[in-house]
Amino acid sequence: MAILFWVCCTTAGYAQEFTVADPAMIGLFPQQNEIRNTLNLSGIWKFRKDSLEVGEQDKWQGGLQDFRPIAVPGSWNEQFTDSRDYLGLAWYETETFVPAAWRGQRIFLRVGSANYAAKVWVNGQPVGRHEGGHLPFAFEIGSRVQWGAPNRITIQVENKLSPARVPTGNVTGGFFSSYPKANYDFFPYAGLHRDVWLYSLPATASIRDITVKTGFNGATGSIELKVAADGAVKGGKAVISGNGRRFESPLNFVNNTATATIAIPDVRLWSPEDPFLYQIDVTIGDAKATLDHYALETGVRTVSVTDKELLLNGKPIFLKGFGKHEDFPIFGRGVANPVIVKDFSLMKWVGANSFRTSHYPYDETYMQMADREGFLIIDEIPAVGLYFHGDASELAQRQAMCRQYINELINRDKNHPSVIMWNVANEPMPADLNINGGSRGREASPESMAAFRDLFALVKEKDNTRLATVVGVMGGPAEWLGLGDIICINRYYGWYTHTGDLAGGVKILEMELDGLHKQFNKPIIITEFGADTYPGMHADEPEMYSEEFQTQFIKAYLDVAAARDFVAGMHVWAFADFKTGQGIIRFSGMNYKGVFTRDRRPKAAAHYLRSRWTGE
Repeated sequence: MAILFWVCCTTAGYAQEFTVADPAMIGLFPQQNEIRNTLNLSGIWKFRKDSLEVGEQDKWQGGLQDFRPIAVPGSWNEQFTDSRDYLGLAWYETETFVPAAWRGQRIFLRVGSANYAAKVWVNGQPVGRHEGGHLPFAFEIGSRVQWGAPNRITIQVENKLSPARVPTGNVTGGFFSSYPKANYDFFPYAGLHRDVWLYSLPATASIRDITVKTGFNGATGSIELKVAADGAVKGGKAVISGNGRRFESPLNFVNNTATATIAIPDVRLWSPEDPFLYQIDVTIGDAKATLDHYALETGVRTVSVTDKELLLNGKPIFLKGFGKHEDFPIFGRGVANPVIVKDFSLMKWVGANSFRTSHYPYDETYMQMADREGFLIIDEIPAVGLYFHGDASELAQRQAMCRQYINELINRDKNHPSVIMWNVANEPMPADLNINGGSRGREASPESMAAFRDLFALVKEKDNTRLATVVGVMGGPAEWLGLGDIICINRYYGWYTHTGDLAGGVKILEMELDGLHKQFNKPIIITEFGADTYPGMHADEPEMYSEEFQTQFIKAYLDVAAARDFVAGMHVWAFADFKTGQGIIRFSGMNYKGVFTRDRRPKAAAHYLRSRWTGE
């Protein structure tokens, strides 16, 4: 059950009650069908900054004055000339009619992502709050709706950087020296970054969640379903169709939960070469009436590892792809469907089969596209820049946020065949980081080991069908890496260390890879490697920042991997150039390690990867 959060302002003499968002409510994406309804509220909203933090006591939730227009979705930092570095309080407002046909149904509001913390009002009445960006949250708002009149929806958002938050910011002695003072190497965009939806469910009974697990034995596949419902539900059915076949199973509910396992003879397995999707239709009700209906797509596939290989459907597969960001001019971190389509087109053109959602969960459209296009995903919570020394209360708050993120992420993405791995953190930092020394020989603190064991246990409790990992920084403790099912590391020898000396950096990389595999006897994926490259800069002798050096750097690392049968994947950092905070190591506030420019023009390295990965 959701708990309640009280916000009190003694000077104004009022108190408002905000329900904390329940992660269990985001498992099913809003869907329009013969029973359910959806209304996308994205568009031009009203916007006002609240740098003095007086809006709530002055009752801005009753209607914004002195506002300006803003696009939703989108980052406010990119849309205005005076707000690039503003991360404080801001207010969004829109108005909408709720269709009369929805009367008598349960009405919900779903926000795709609000960075970092949000409060929601409907018609001036408090509805709920959510902390943590990059993942959706939803509230039932039927009691706040007025019929036959416009409904005012108000969302307060703030993105203050704090050591107690995930990801961290304003960290004393943090690794990154940038403005704004984020403890990570990408811009801390703020705002409503994804679609905002109204949706309705039937009032009598509805499907709350569906969990899909797949497998196969020989030529016979299996789809295991768990269906959770609300209301008075006794029965229903699940129908799986695809490849010219149709399979049906009854659903018998006990305590509002039903399970079914459906066998699929001559199963067509999902893979990058053949991303075939079966459709699952779940209905609840009886022969007289259908109470609710939900349809989704899934692929039958398995994921596992040996001591050297990553296996998809029991066969070795090598991950070729990228780390990337949700980042584009003007949109900032706001979702833009043409950019998503372009990115998948370019990744296919270059011969990639995978990517990592660095360094936060991506919009659900990315996941749906990956299912259909046959891409494998390492799905990552926003735990970048974690550390385990210093204030104990901040550590406890960060751990609680990581657990919340894991619950939300797995609830949201658990049915995507493209997702093969959960990542609990990217580049966590030890207290005595020395990037020149590699990971071997450095010891992890007891506090950090306990924290990671807790997160890995939660992942396996939530989903034991996929792999779990943590992505290690240069100089990070090897013990962290060993907790995962597979070793994932980011390495930049020849760039951040052995600067410009690629041959010397490669020797360190070779020794470290051999040592890590000997120590843990698990396959290794290099989840980041690359070199900043200013587009159009060339040199007859490859040197740093030139397109020739980037190509040589990528080739050298790929050659090292090709000589080792225990390396199971290589993700180039990065797919495209992206915006960062200002700092002396980031010219023009940009990370130029992309093989494509920020507006998706290929550098020489993209053509090299296409030649190497496709043979064309």
